[in-house]
This record gives sequence, C-alpha cells and structure tokens, in this order.
Amino acid sequence: MSRPTRATHEQPVPPASARSTKEPQVSTWRKSSFRSTAIALVAVLGAAAAALGTSLAESDSEPVSAKGEAASRFSNRLARESSPYLLAHAHNPVDWYPWGPEALAKAKQDDKPIFLSIGYSSCHWCHVMEKQVFSDPEIARYMNENFINIKVDREERPDLDDVYMTALQVYFQAMRSNQTGGWPLSIFLTPDGRPLGGGTYFPPTDDNGRVGFPTLMKRVVAAWKENRKQLEENADILADGVRASLKTRVPTEAVSLELGMIAPVIKSLADTFDEQYGGFGFTSKSPDRPKFPVPSKLALLQYEAKRRNNENAARMLYQTLDRMAAGGIYDHVGGGFHRYSTDRFWRVPHFEKMLYDNAQLIDVYAEAFRHTNQPHYQEVVEDSIEFVFRELRDAKGGFYAALDADSEGVEGKFYVWTDKDLAKALTPEERTVCNALYGTGGEQNFEIGHVLEFKQSIDEVARQLKLPALQVDKQRREIDRKLLAYRQKRRRPACDDKILVSWNGLMIRALAKSGVILQKPEYIQAAEKAAHFILNEMRDPQGRLLHSYAGGKARLAAYLDDYAFLNEGLLALHLATGDDQWAQTAKQLADLQSELFWDAEGKACFFTANDHETLLARTKNPYDSVLPSGNSVSVRNLLRLTASSKQASYREKARETLELFAPLIQGSPSGLTNMALALAEYLDTVETAGANPRVRSPNLGISPNPGIILAGASEPENPKSSKKGQTKPAIVTGEAFLSVDKLPPGKTCKVLVQLQVAEGWHIHANPPGDPDLDVATEIELDQSKLGIELKNLKFPKGKSVDRGPDDKPQSLYMGKVKVIGDLEIPAKAAGRDEELVLTVVFQACDDAQCLPTKKLKLKVPVKVARADEQIKAINETLFAPSSTRKKAN
Repeated sequence: MSRPTRATHEQPVPPASARSTKEPQVSTWRKSSFRSTAIALVAVLGAAAAALGTSLAESDSEPVSAKGEAASRFSNRLARESSPYLLAHAHNPVDWYPWGPEALAKAKQDDKPIFLSIGYSSCHWCHVMEKQVFSDPEIARYMNENFINIKVDREERPDLDDVYMTALQVYFQAMRSNQTGGWPLSIFLTPDGRPLGGGTYFPPTDDNGRVGFPTLMKRVVAAWKENRKQLEENADILADGVRASLKTRVPTEAVSLELGMIAPVIKSLADTFDEQYGGFGFTSKSPDRPKFPVPSKLALLQYEAKRRNNENAARMLYQTLDRMAAGGIYDHVGGGFHRYSTDRFWRVPHFEKMLYDNAQLIDVYAEAFRHTNQPHYQEVVEDSIEFVFRELRDAKGGFYAALDADSEGVEGKFYVWTDKDLAKALTPEERTVCNALYGTGGEQNFEIGHVLEFKQSIDEVARQLKLPALQVDKQRREIDRKLLAYRQKRRRPACDDKILVSWNGLMIRALAKSGVILQKPEYIQAAEKAAHFILNEMRDPQGRLLHSYAGGKARLAAYLDDYAFLNEGLLALHLATGDDQWAQTAKQLADLQSELFWDAEGKACFFTANDHETLLARTKNPYDSVLPSGNSVSVRNLLRLTASSKQASYREKARETLELFAPLIQGSPSGLTNMALALAEYLDTVETAGANPRVRSPNLGISPNPGIILAGASEPENPKSSKKGQTKPAIVTGEAFLSVDKLPPGKTCKVLVQLQVAEGWHIHANPPGDPDLDVATEIELDQSKLGIELKNLKFPKGKSVDRGPDDKPQSLYMGKVKVIGDLEIPAKAAGRDEELVLTVVFQACDDAQCLPTKKLKLKVPVKVARADEQIKAINETLFAPSSTRKKAN
C-alpha cells in the first residue's frame, strides 16, 4: 500500500488565530483596497506572492541538509536561549535573533524588512526547512545581508504565533487564495512589525513550479527597494485586517443564555461526523482530509450524553473513541496518542506526541470508562499515563512538552515495524497473533513499515485462530511488552523538555481525575508533585506565573491559558484529595488572573496581561483549537469557585463572559464547543439556600466520579486538613450490626448499616431524585472468600427537596440513616470465620458544594456456626419494625 497523503504543513485546519478571519469580518477591513493596491506587489513577486504557502514540499523523500558540515561552524544569538527548538537553530549560519527589543531596534536602525520564522520542536516541516534552507551558507548569507531574521518557538510565544498566523490568513484571503496556515510559519514584516506576506514551508530551490526560498527572498528585496510605498500601504491594510479579525465583536443586541443554544452545537458536530470511522471535520467532497482528535468536542458530547441522555451525542462520542483507540494514531506498544491522523481511518499518524493531546484524551477516556465500565477505555488511560510517566516526566515533577515525529532523520522510524523487526522480537506463535490482530505480515500501510492498528477484535482473532479469547488477549499484552522492550533500544525521537504551565495544568487535571476514577493514588500524587513544582519554581517574586521552564529556570510572563488550565488542574486536585490548599491556591490565582487579564470594559479575558508587550493586536479568543479556549476554561473554573467560595462575583464574571461570546456560539457553533460546554454548566446550576449557586456536576462539569481512599487517610470521607496535625470532623461515619451472634449456614440473617451524616450535610437517597445527576448511596459487600452474599437491601425513603421548576426534586438523607439487608450464607461455610467488608458509596453535599464520591469501608468480623451449633438473635431493637420501636419507647 502506498503511503497516505500527509498534510505537508503541521496543522491542516486553520489555527486558533484564523478561526476569527471569516468572510464577514474580512469585509470590514478594505479587502478590495488590498486587491487593487496589491497588483504591483504581485507583479514584482510574481508567482511567489500569488501562491505563497502553496510551495509546501510534497516529496516524501528523506530531507537532506544542504552543506550541513559547514553549518556546524556557526553560532548565533539563539545559543543563549533555553527553548530546545531555538537551540536547534543556534548553529545555523543564519544570524538569527530571538524576538525582542534588540531585533526590532536593529530592523528599524538598518531599515531592513524582518523575516520571521515561527515553529516548534516536534514540527516535521520545521526540521526540513532548518536542514534544507537555514543550514545552507549561501542562503544564510543572503538572509543576513537583506533581512533581520527572527526565530520564534510558538509554544513559548503563542501570542506572536496567534497574531502572525492571523496575518497570514488575512493575506491569503486578500489574495483570494484557499490556502490555510501551518508551520513553519514564514512571514515577511516591515521593520516595525507590520505583515507584508508569507507562507509556510519553502524549499531551497525552485522545483516543479514551486518557488524556492532564495527566489522568494530576491523578489521581496526587489519589491522593498523598488515598490516600498506600495508595500507599506499593503502592510497597513494587512495590519488593519489583523486587528479587525482579532477584535471581539460586541453584540448589538443581548443574546439570552438558554439551553436551546446547545442543540445547534451538537448538530454542527453531527453535520461533519464521519459515520463510518468516527471523528469530525469530515466531508464527502474531501474524504481523505487529516483528522484531529479535538478533545473539546468529545468533552461536550460526553457531558450531553450523560446530562441529557443524548443518544446521538453518545453514539458519536463512543464511535470516535473506539476508532481512535483501535487505529494507528494510538501507540499500541507504548501507550499515548500521536498528534493527528493523516487519513480518514485513524491509520497513519503524524508521529509527534504532544503533552496537551495526551492529557486531554486521558481525561476523556477516563470519563468514558467511568460511564461505561468498558475495560479497553481503562487500558487506554493506564497505558497513556504510563507513557507520560516514562517519556515526559521530569524528575522534579513537571511534564515535558512533546516528543518529535522523527528519529535518525526519518519520520516515524521509532514507531513502525518491518517484518524483519517482528521476526527478531517475537516468537513464531506471537507473530501469528500479531499478524492477525495488528495487520502485520502483509502489505505495509506506511512507506517504511507497518503502523500497528487493530485489524480485528480479540474475539475475531480468537475465532480465526481457534484460541480462547483470554489467551489471545494475554498474548497481545506480551507482544506489546516485547515490542516495547525492542523499541526502547532504537534511537529515540528528540524530546522538547521545556515545561509549560498551561499544558501541565491539563495533565494535572487528567491525573487527578484518573486517580479518582481508577482508584490509583499514585496518579493523584504525581498531579500534586507537578502542581507543587509549578507553584514553587514557575512564579516570579510577585507570585505571577511564568510560562515556560527550561534549562533550569523559568521565564516569560504567563498567558491566560496558563492561569486557566492550571486552575482547572488545582480544582481537580481539590476534588480528588479534599485538601483545602488547592482550592485556596486556585482562588488566589483566579483573582490574580482577573487583575491581569480581565477586560473591565469589554468583559472576558485577554490572552495577554495588561502590562504585556504591545503587538499588532491584543487578542481575546473564544475559539477552540486543539486546545480549549482560555476564556471557556475560565468560565468553568469560575463556576466551581462560586460553589467553593460562595462569592457571587465569580458567577457574575462567568455570565458576562458567556453573554459576550454567545453570538459566536450561535454563529460558529463547531468552533466554540468548550464555550458551549461552559454555557451548559452555567445553566445546569441550581440556586440553593442562601442564593449560592452550586454546580450540579462536581467532576469539573462532566459528572460525579467514584472516589478512593487516599493512602494514610483514617476516614475516607474526611478531607485532609490544610493545617498540619489537625483533622476535620468526619462528614459521614458508619457502623454495621448483625441480627444474630453467628451466621446460619445454608440460611440468611439480617445486617443493618447505620450511617451518620454530619449536621449541615446530606447524601443522596436510593433511589436518587435524578439518576442522571445525583449519585445514589449504595452499599456493596466486597467479595467474600466464603461465598457470602448481600441481598435485598432496603433503603429508607429520602427527604424531597425542590431545586427548581424545570428539574426533578432531590431526594436526600440527613442525620441518621439505616439500611437493612440480608446476608445469604452457603452451607459449606459452616464452622468457618471471615472478616466481611461492606463498602458504602456516597456523595456528601452541603448548600454550596458537592464533594467527590467516596467509599467508606466497614469491616465486620463474622463466624459461621457449625451445623449443630445454637444461634442467638441479637440487636432485636435495631431490627424491629419502626412501629414496634416507637411502642417500646
């Protein structure tokens, strides 16, 4: 099989910045003027200007460094940087500057145009351009003589990337080109930073009608010298276009915040849903377009499927999750997801692995396991976390940004398998299973080998090979283990070891939630360690966050996403641990975020702080990309802070943000899925005593989650105190009582569980008022070695509490709660003893908040009577009917 066509830039969908450059907005910034003014520019630059961005390499050949030996003799200003991406260019013969006052002043002083190149370390075509173009001394000499050359790591400076990617999109639209942006971003600027035009990857020479970078530069230089006035006019128009495109449109009429706004968002996802292979952005006109997971879309579907029992949302969600987990986008050997699929089938990925993708997908798959109890979702979560711990965790606790797509200069070489590799790594029997399961042994699905993907299910392979399914699954795990060990001996892809606050915030949330759902305390402990690292090592003396940590130091003022994503992680930690320090820190950071980023006049948050460097535009972006928008995450945080702090001002800011962006939810529903989720959570709140809103779903807006007993906690329902050496009163305590002194073999006896709920708190009854919202109190008997079973539980009726005209009333237990059931004892257990463990599952709430679901373990030592042994009734008052007890009193 030939290799599927892969997008030759690094993101085949418009980036975050370009989402706002839609046709109605472009028309407001003199597009026609640009067309008329640009005629002379096109005449000078020729095909280069008319088709900037179309010169992306389409060859799949191995990139060759032009005169690479000579390049190693050079060193430039990037050698003083800490970003791995910038350091990779430190020995180019190009006289690179990092973005900053020195470079901008030099451009003005020398009156030279700026060549701005923006990329990131795991970007394949960024590496290609570095090797083919920037390592060539002759190309570098011309660059140095005629331009001030600036290199930017987009992950360090997302603000610059946003502005200048928008500039490229505006340029393409003005030229009536259907090109989209990507990386490397290659754009020419005036000395004061206004855009002239640009593209993405350019080859080192003209080839098959594609303009090479040297030819392009010469045309730009000629235009700068001979048509300066027209270029300056075009730059003004493009700069105006950027400002117009990034300006938040204030609605002329208020839009009412209603749940009815959510259904069109779900429909917009359904309109581009791939019914056969899952995923979104599908169109029959271009069926082979690459696919991105886009977890924010999945999270909205997850919420709606659970909250409103939306079967269509559930169908799209689980089909997509299943297809991704079976495809080559998922690393079956080592765990974790690659960044995107180059094809419709999730088969051949673009091989880099990003922390932000894996954090968000771990979160979604953990929720999927919680809702379905399907073990393959649990496996994806556990193996992906193991990958992150193995490959991306720093010894100090933080998490690295990414792994490269290439190793030894070849894309995907670390991850793919030849038949020769498999013969060395596996036994013949294992190869048979591997071939049947992963589709190896036949035609390769990638140019240099096999990308492993599930071709058949375990059951199908078992039938084909006439083996038990359990044996096949066991062999699969052994195959994966052996292949991982074999793969670890290969030369590894480069790791971008900078630690970003925002992406770490996503990982902290994912670990906290997964630790709770999968009952893995070590995940929560890892999340806490990462949070401590950021709070201790990535803040300035004034307590403000610093965006990036690399080379042993933190630098760069943090952005909105840093505050929002970290706060989301801290709030998840609070729910997972009950430790008040996380809620208190989240509140402090939210207040600081408001001080630095909140637009008091226009509402919502800017992406950069009030004292940040002034660029062409100050963005306030509500659109999701591969990351949820910072403003949408902020709304969700504000709702949780409202509940935990009882401060109405947080909810007011959430409302103002939603009202500002509500028209955009209506106009571009598929681009604001996380804002739609925030809106749903805002509307899915109830007013409780004291008019304090409480978020219905304490699990960060998705649904309540099962709890765990943290290591060292004496009472599972007792949140850890923020003050060392002090404990808080237990919210729920329990005792168990038997109706007999010895259990009767071959018969039944009664057991009573008595719970005491602390004053001011309640737990949900069984059955609950709203099964989709409330966590019913449950009692289970852990597996008994004697085969004793718990049956016929009778729960008391709960107290009905109204929560609004459109909602079902709550059914609550308060104070003392008694539940009676039967213990059924096998005859063969006669004369033996055991310690039974009764597990009480409950969720405690007060008027302002709901804690995570907890499990209370009640240990009950029992002795089963011998067949001839006398059994006495005990605790008769407790087990008597309520009417009898009243008479006795």
